[in-house]
Amino acid sequence: MDFSGNLIEWYVKNKRDLPWRSTVNPYKIWLSEIMLQQTRVAQGLPYYMSFVEEFPTVTDLAKAHQDKVLKMWQGLGYYSRARNLHETAKKVAFEYDGEFPNTYKELLKLKGIGDYTASAIASISFNEPRPVVDGNVYRVLARYFGVRIPINSTEGVKYFKELAEKVKDSEQIAVYNQAIMEFGALMCKPKNPDCEVCPIQKGCKAYVKNEIDMLPVKLKTVKVSKRYFNYIVLLDNENNTVLVKRTGKGIWHNLFEFPLFETNETLHEASDVLKHEYFKKYKPEVIAVNLYNEKEIVHKLSHQHLYTRFWVVKVKGELPESIPATSLNNYAVPVLVAKFIEGFVF
Repeated sequence: MDFSGNLIEWYVKNKRDLPWRSTVNPYKIWLSEIMLQQTRVAQGLPYYMSFVEEFPTVTDLAKAHQDKVLKMWQGLGYYSRARNLHETAKKVAFEYDGEFPNTYKELLKLKGIGDYTASAIASISFNEPRPVVDGNVYRVLARYFGVRIPINSTEGVKYFKELAEKVKDSEQIAVYNQAIMEFGALMCKPKNPDCEVCPIQKGCKAYVKNEIDMLPVKLKTVKVSKRYFNYIVLLDNENNTVLVKRTGKGIWHNLFEFPLFETNETLHEASDVLKHEYFKKYKPEVIAVNLYNEKEIVHKLSHQHLYTRFWVVKVKGELPESIPATSLNNYAVPVLVAKFIEGFVF
């Protein structure tokens, strides 16, 4: 049996029972694929179930307010996925009458849908013979065929796409695509793959040459920067606080957070906190400023590490532009802020 045939045979026997595998509905396939980008299945599954329950159709999602979509997405990270999800839902619902495009080329025109997602939807929902190439597929192909070309190089992207085209099963494209992705996730794992019971072990060049840990090759291109965040948690006598929506470009666009004072290095002096523009604008009468966490919380994102402190500032009288602290859980906030809200006694 050939490469693709062996993978399909393994998949039929070993695939996980996941809700999006029992449908060819492009809305549900799209939703699952967007959610599972850079997210483990175990983490993404509850979100998928919640979204499908709250928004049974793409039109239901399109009609929702973005704040609600972001709140439901809270904890999945990479929030641009949620914003693009909502924008694409509106386009499909209101410009395409609720019907997803049924070809790879047309799907690519939708916001947030790239080569991989378009290939997945086109193949699974519409049986178009487009092979998927994601992290799992790169790993399986690199190891099995012994490819040393870096997967994140221009040459590598082109080479692996061509290789994927050659080894795909066009007659069973939907099953094949899901098979190779599942195989990479469960069998040909990044670390400690199950080589001894692998059904394609004999043909695997990396296994034969004892090079499993060397493949796939990836160029190191990410430069991580340090940022210093100081969140100002304002509290008045009525237990009101202040949240601000992030409207600028960059991380966490359109999410809410406490007033932020970003500095070039760790902030130590409580008096410096009061230099934030909120105090200049509203001039509240400050009673006390207390540092909540002496040790900085390091929140790691793909290209930056956020060294974060929370400063609790109590004021006399009513805070301008405030909300009840009891309503904080109604707002979509970054996980970093959500964990503080969960642990702090307001």
